[in-house]
Amino acid sequence: MTDFFPGFAQRQVQTAGATINLVVGGSGPPLLLLHGYPQTHAMWRKVAPRLADRFTVVAPDLRGYGDSSKPPAGDDYAHYSKRALAQDQVETMAALGFERFAVAGHDRGARVTHRLLRDHGDKITRAASLDIVPTLYRFETIDQKAATGSWHWFFLIQGRGLPEHMIGGDPEFFLRHMFGSLLRDAGAIEPAAFAEYLRCFKNLETIRATCDEYRAGASIDLIHDRADLAQKVAVPMLILWGAHSGQGAGYDMLRVWRDHATDVRGHAIDSGHFIPEEKPDEVCAALREFFS
Repeated sequence: MTDFFPGFAQRQVQTAGATINLVVGGSGPPLLLLHGYPQTHAMWRKVAPRLADRFTVVAPDLRGYGDSSKPPAGDDYAHYSKRALAQDQVETMAALGFERFAVAGHDRGARVTHRLLRDHGDKITRAASLDIVPTLYRFETIDQKAATGSWHWFFLIQGRGLPEHMIGGDPEFFLRHMFGSLLRDAGAIEPAAFAEYLRCFKNLETIRATCDEYRAGASIDLIHDRADLAQKVAVPMLILWGAHSGQGAGYDMLRVWRDHATDVRGHAIDSGHFIPEEKPDEVCAALREFFS
């Protein structure tokens, strides 16, 4: 793993609910980087080493992803709720000696970031959210265009093992399709990175666990989100989105987030969905400025 992150060390941290695999490197204030689907912490390979000159950068695999553990989903998919995944990160950072920290999340990692702000706002100094609107807002406002661009949301939540069986029949085809449909720059994920993603994703337990994480997103996460609607996030937030992404483009992103948080700034980046891999220079510059 550290081949992608020169000078970083690989570690595993045991939390109350999972074993979290991560890399850590650099020096300075702690900065947690959270990846999305269908990736691992390797999605930060073009960004994390460059931020390590100013921050102590921690890049974990979320529970269920990469080389982190993949526990059973539990009742109501609670073990893959964003609440559970956020708790993993609080415990992981504490184990590394960081009681307060900054965080940037992309895609599913941005949804964990949102839950960190809701459940552990006193531990977060600043937060960046890349290419999402809040989950509840997404489900409640989705239209045909957005649903077509996010078709996998509705496929992965199907029960009785349907998505697991279909993806497991040819994980490489599915992974290439996911990247191909969401990337604007097809060369942004180089062969070595794709091979690393495939190594993790072809694990049948990864396929099952990541489906469970999406199932949680369509069920228990919505219960948690509705319970928090009356209270805005107070931690300063940076919102970045891909100008050509089906996940962020089409929304008035800053207006949406200002309905959920009191201190919001941000801008679009000339990119598809996978912004840290497609436009690492712009992402590095934005994160460096905001977190400094």
